[in-house]
Amino acid sequence: MRHLLNITDLTVDEIKLVLELSQRDPASLGRPLAESDGTPKGAALIFEKPSNRTRHSMEIAVVQLGGHPIYTRGEEVGFDSREPVEDIARIMSGYHGLIAARVFKHDVVKRLAEASSIPVVNMLSDESHPLQGLADALTMVQEFGSLDGKTVAYVGDYNNVARSLGEVCVMLGAHYRLACPAGYEASGAELSRIAALGNGSINQSNDPQLAVVGAHAVHTDTWVSMGQEAEKAERLQIFGAYAVTTELMSKADSQAIFMHCLPAYRGYEVAADVIDGSASRVIQQGHNRLHASRGVLAFMLGVSQ
Repeated sequence: MRHLLNITDLTVDEIKLVLELSQRDPASLGRPLAESDGTPKGAALIFEKPSNRTRHSMEIAVVQLGGHPIYTRGEEVGFDSREPVEDIARIMSGYHGLIAARVFKHDVVKRLAEASSIPVVNMLSDESHPLQGLADALTMVQEFGSLDGKTVAYVGDYNNVARSLGEVCVMLGAHYRLACPAGYEASGAELSRIAALGNGSINQSNDPQLAVVGAHAVHTDTWVSMGQEAEKAERLQIFGAYAVTTELMSKADSQAIFMHCLPAYRGYEVAADVIDGSASRVIQQGHNRLHASRGVLAFMLGVSQ
């Protein structure tokens, strides 16, 4: 049995297999979330944090693999308020074929996995967003054929999305460059951890132009994530110099693509003419949330070829 809490729960070869499975016709993957008689198994999809792409992509992926998704709001489950995380995991294990959770604190999804007897998937936590990282990798592999030797820039806050993106890039041989404001960077220990994951590299500066120059893909994310609303005014001031504009994109490779996990705020972290321009791959990237989710679920449920 496998869990997916972080990108690093997969090996390099397993990531490549997941990306291959993600590009296959769904019908070729069989029905690993169905009983032997064809009856769908349940899939508990628990959302402490609301979602658009994650909910839709996961529900459809579960159905395509023969299962029956059951959406549950966080307040209905009540991790550690209505009952302990461990009790929820053990009970859900008797109902379903898998548990997926989108949570505020990474510790919650870790405890779900420790207590569960079925696979657990992290649909987002404060530390990690592995499904987004896999969708990002899939999008870039579709564009470039491989990430090996490519340069991938991320401009903005070092958050869960930046962390998972860095992990998958380095594992697949890319050179990952971060540009983050002072106080919002990855720690030295974090940079060393990611650098050791594969044949790629990681470096960090406070200069967006230094990160973007010659890059094949330029990523960013919102400056104010869910739960950070009280910091909005301060963050907008601090991150103002980190907007991805046409001028900044001109420093990248002439065929560079722009990526954003969405939702995006035009005029803040990205200019409208960039995200809506010919270099943008955000719609393809969003669609790949479905394909990557289906691919990794198929892998976790035993589909290997």
